[in-house]
Amino acid sequence: MLPVIWFCIVAVMIAMYVVLDGFDLGAGIVHLGVARNEDERRMVLKSIGPVWDGNEVWLLAGGGALYFAFPALYASSFSGFYLPLMIVLWLLILRGISVEFRNHIDNRIWKPLWDTVFCFSSALLAIFFGAALGNVVRGVPLNANGDFFLPLWTNFQPGPQPGILDWYTILTGVFAFLTLTLHGALWVNLKTENAIQARARSVARFAWFGVAALTVLVTIISFQIQTHLATSFQNLPLGYIFPALAIAGLAGMFVFLRKGADDKAFYASCAYILGMLTSVVFGVFPNVLPAVSDPNLSLTIHNASAPEYGLRIGLMWFTPGILLAASYTIFLYRKFAGKVQLEAGGH
Repeated sequence: MLPVIWFCIVAVMIAMYVVLDGFDLGAGIVHLGVARNEDERRMVLKSIGPVWDGNEVWLLAGGGALYFAFPALYASSFSGFYLPLMIVLWLLILRGISVEFRNHIDNRIWKPLWDTVFCFSSALLAIFFGAALGNVVRGVPLNANGDFFLPLWTNFQPGPQPGILDWYTILTGVFAFLTLTLHGALWVNLKTENAIQARARSVARFAWFGVAALTVLVTIISFQIQTHLATSFQNLPLGYIFPALAIAGLAGMFVFLRKGADDKAFYASCAYILGMLTSVVFGVFPNVLPAVSDPNLSLTIHNASAPEYGLRIGLMWFTPGILLAASYTIFLYRKFAGKVQLEAGGH
């Protein structure tokens, strides 16, 4: 039972990270498109300024929980995915320093440089995170020791010897990019006014159609790539509640955007992302990293988890810590609710 609980905890941590940090990644993606001058760019940055670094706490919490609860998965994935993880680390660093560095020098070259770094690092992070999820759904070439190594690409086919990038993981990367673009545009639309809000709303409406089309396409292909997904839903039909949540969120975004209900449109986006991620988690369960060649070699919640005693003690310490983090997150978002306004100077 404890491995199941920790599997759900890790899934919740990752889902919270994608929902929360996802909108400021999306704000970074649309930054150069919806903001046309210095004041408007400051407006976009201020919309995420109080929360963007706090949102990444959920990534740390998810990584920490993964390391503690499923050490075999942590060791296997961090060695097999070494190159893309280093790329993600550099992108996170570049994105963070771009937000902080842009205001250190008032120069016509300095600020546009860091604005561009902020935009492109946000976009590449979205694509890499989507490709990573595609690798987990597709599976990796695990051996009997639970080890694997993936080159960046091989023949771009999701076969028995795939690379990190193939046509399927590239598709999931593009899907993630569009999803977070929509999510971020809805956030900017919620937090700003006037021209920048109108542009963000236009981006959201345009991106919605791409997300809707790719939702159908990626879902169909994923069930063909990973047959275990269909088995999970057939064995426990209650799991259909998760894709139903995604469908409701997708429809809600369309309806609320047309009505101009900005807050409800953003919450619908959150519901859509949660529904899609929980559908994936439910579909691969009890696997935590499927094997492409032999399903018996897959890492599961049973063969990848820590000893039960450690899981029990860890749960006792983890619970108050995550409740404290959640309480602070709620306080932070309530504190900075409403439209953003620019001061006379500064960020």
